[in-house]
Amino acid sequence: MNSKLERDIEKTYPLPDFIAKLRRLADALEQGERFEIQIAGERISVPVRAICNIEHEREGDAQEIEFQIKWSDTQ
Repeated sequence: MNSKLERDIEKTYPLPDFIAKLRRLADALEQGERFEIQIAGERISVPVRAICNIEHEREGDAQEIEFQIKWSDTQ
């Protein structure tokens, strides 16, 4: 049984912090290492087996690009 509460959060960071997080992610991916990040007070550990994708959405005048990292805790 999964004891973690469901969560759907969007957190905005100042540009230098966002860049630093992306840089750390890129380094971890390149080195084939686990990536750890804290988002809104919760520490998240992303396994090497995670799947990465990029999503583009357009609705009216608004556009969005999402860099997504997905995995399951049961694998």
